[in-house]
Amino acid sequence: MNKMEMKEAILQAKLAKGKKWSDIAKAVGLSAEFTCSACMGMNHLEKKQADAVAKLLGLGKEVSAALQQFPLKTWNQVIPTDPVIYRWYEIVGVYGETIKELINEKFGDGIMSAIDFSMNIEKQEDPKGDRVVVTLNGKFLPYKSW
Repeated sequence: MNKMEMKEAILQAKLAKGKKWSDIAKAVGLSAEFTCSACMGMNHLEKKQADAVAKLLGLGKEVSAALQQFPLKTWNQVIPTDPVIYRWYEIVGVYGETIKELINEKFGDGIMSAIDFSMNIEKQEDPKGDRVVVTLNGKFLPYKSW
């Protein structure tokens, strides 16, 4: 089973069983954000965690095995058309240089790691319309001179 087949099996089982990502994450012992990313094929899980996903969703060993495989992190579309994902491209397009400038000003010449990284997505209720609060937390990695 490849990662795409794994993803489809997980999404179908999640829907059929009425599970939320938080339910799956609790069974795995990781954050909902990381667990979802692994189930979507962009990260991997260790055997115990992968087995927990498969068991909770009533899926076979092939799903657990696919969850344990290291991913190839690629995407096909240059600019995605899904509105939620497209808006992230818009955010980076509009604010990307600002983010880079402020990181460089505060930390020096370097990048924010997406390897040593965590993410948290929260709902903030607001009478004017609920807010999406996304926290991206990455280690600063300075460029080296040699």
